[in-house]
Amino acid sequence: MRGVEVILLLVVLATAVAASARRLRVPAPSLLVVAGLLVAFLPGVPAVQLAPTTVSLVVLPPLLYAAGQDLSWRELRPVWRPVTILVVGLVLASAAAVGLVATALAGLPASMAFVLGAVLASTDPVAVSALGRRLSLPARLNALIQAESLFNDATSLVLFRVAIAAAVAGGSVSVARGVGQFALLAGGGVLIGALVAGGVGLIRRRTEDPVLETVVALITPYAGYVIAEALHVSGVTAVVVASVILAGQATRLTNAQIRLQLHAVYDTVVFVLESVVFGLIGLQLPTLIRAGNGRTWTWLLQAAAIAATLLAIRALWVFPLSLAIGARRGAPASWRVPAVVSWAGARGVLPLAAALSIPLTTGHGAPLAGRDHVLLLTTAVIVATLVVQGFTLGPLVRRSGIAMPAHHTRGEETTARTAMSRAALTYLDQVEDQEAAPAVAVAQLRQIQQSRLEALEHGTDTPGQPALRQLRRDLIAVEAAELTRLYEDGTIGAQTWRRLQRRLDLEETSLGD
Repeated sequence: MRGVEVILLLVVLATAVAASARRLRVPAPSLLVVAGLLVAFLPGVPAVQLAPTTVSLVVLPPLLYAAGQDLSWRELRPVWRPVTILVVGLVLASAAAVGLVATALAGLPASMAFVLGAVLASTDPVAVSALGRRLSLPARLNALIQAESLFNDATSLVLFRVAIAAAVAGGSVSVARGVGQFALLAGGGVLIGALVAGGVGLIRRRTEDPVLETVVALITPYAGYVIAEALHVSGVTAVVVASVILAGQATRLTNAQIRLQLHAVYDTVVFVLESVVFGLIGLQLPTLIRAGNGRTWTWLLQAAAIAATLLAIRALWVFPLSLAIGARRGAPASWRVPAVVSWAGARGVLPLAAALSIPLTTGHGAPLAGRDHVLLLTTAVIVATLVVQGFTLGPLVRRSGIAMPAHHTRGEETTARTAMSRAALTYLDQVEDQEAAPAVAVAQLRQIQQSRLEALEHGTDTPGQPALRQLRRDLIAVEAAELTRLYEDGTIGAQTWRRLQRRLDLEETSLGD
């Protein structure tokens, strides 16, 4: 079986897995890893070995970009302090703790143990984004978990580069030099990401060609990543920053039809890439076990110890941080939020990409000792966290009782739609006073909007779409502006904003040309 056939098999398998995941209410990435493991043990399935560029260049940029589209600066502002503490402090603590455990239990050289720690220090934004949407977490908590998973990827990868420099050189890197490299890589990534976002924004504001818009959106993450890497700064940071900036400008960059098309295209691309990469993680583990030290099975105990270390360090950071934030706000101490945040720390695509990119030799041309074992332990920990934490996070959220109830989401949506309808009626009053549209058209649309408002107030279904195109488009623009105001004021959350904006886009598109 050739590589192309394996990929096609994974996509077909992922379609069935995704349907099963929805019915079983479990995260698709976790189920895909399990499916990959099961397929790997079937007779006739070839050994799978991933090329470094397959994950780091082909798969990683669009997945990071898509995850960043679920987060905007408005959501990031209220949580930037705890996110910064987790992104910097927790990543460094996790890398150091894993490095110590790996040195003691796995027999790795200190430099390679620290490489392993840097590789595993970040959580997975793809799995975290999927879990946040499925579990209906509170908006602030969801933003915190998503922002941490996005930006700690950048931090850990910068730390990984510092660790690799020490391992390849066969020595150590001073603290001052390490801090300097960190600032250069991260700061350069932020700058490149902002410049790419600015350039892409200028292009998208000046075109309404759906094909060109789609092409620009698809190449944006690759452009940010490649340019940053070519300039020897963090490509991951560049992609994340560009994604978050552009996410906040989506409604100003394109029209409704193009937004719907981009949404459909990116959903398809992300589904295919997730299917391949999470399935390949499961497929690769048996190959690594057979090829290396896995025959002794000591790797299993080492991987379990490292996974437990990551969980313990995360809890030791999250619980005190949660208590400090609660005390500052005068809120009573609770285990619920820190327990969920601590458990939402599955590893995934980026650690795999980093481990695969570890050089084969040192700077002197000798084989890099411990590389294969680092790759085996990395893959094993990724599989363990995706399976164990992925399957149990949902029950933990339900047990904690912090998930937003369905009636809260419906109430928030009703509040937004009511305000939008009132804004539309106010606009119709202005149009009528100025005699800017035929009185018959104004009367028909007023009746539709009034009926819609009454239906919302009485909790009944809203009537069908109006047929008066231009005036209805003007009303949609007014409703969209009111929706954005409600979001920016904090009256409604990001999920309600995106859902209602998509509904407006669908309605506008249905009006035709």
